[in-house]
Amino acid sequence: MSYQKRTALALASALAGTVVLMAAPAAHATVVDVDYKCKTPIGDKSAVSPIDIKSVKSGGGYRLTMSFQKGVSSSPVELGKGAMNPSAVIKVGGADPGQVQVSGPPNSAAIPANTPIKISDLSGTYTPKKSGKVDFTAGVLTIKALGTTTTCTPSNNPGPSLQLDVTAAGNPQSTPDGGGGQLPKTGPLDSAVALGTLGGTVLLTGAAGVLWLTRRGQGAAAR
Repeated sequence: MSYQKRTALALASALAGTVVLMAAPAAHATVVDVDYKCKTPIGDKSAVSPIDIKSVKSGGGYRLTMSFQKGVSSSPVELGKGAMNPSAVIKVGGADPGQVQVSGPPNSAAIPANTPIKISDLSGTYTPKKSGKVDFTAGVLTIKALGTTTTCTPSNNPGPSLQLDVTAAGNPQSTPDGGGGQLPKTGPLDSAVALGTLGGTVLLTGAAGVLWLTRRGQGAAAR
């Protein structure tokens, strides 16, 4: 193999290694069945709906979208277009416990009486305060319609629908004045940057090898 081909292969390998090292950790998402027990103006009702939670990076946070694959609760009377307003809580566990409020648009079409209410996608923004692994689980669903409020609470202790590795803005896990002699803690993305630097070193090493091969080739030609 000529040194020109070896040069191209060395550069391609170094670049490929850098791209892989810099890739962000993948999110883990799953659809979870949530058994809702609903307190309605006409009595208790229940329904099971598969729940899906997705995330999209947005500035220093994440845009969360909660989707219902089946209807929950129902109304004894027809709900006209725009009569129902849904909202919910997404529980956050792991390194940064808390909750995220999500909401969605009113119903875009009339909902017939005694028909399971299909909830539109609910969205909200999550901004991590701590770095690490976090998970997102469906919480209480609230439906407001015709001046009434229906509250639906998960009763089956559902598992998380989404897990993420997150990094807080400024990575505020270490004390600014170094109190207690604690070393600053780094998150997954800091590790990715460090690995990316390593990838850059690999790339530079590859370039140095290319230069050596070139000089060796020129020296051989001179002899």
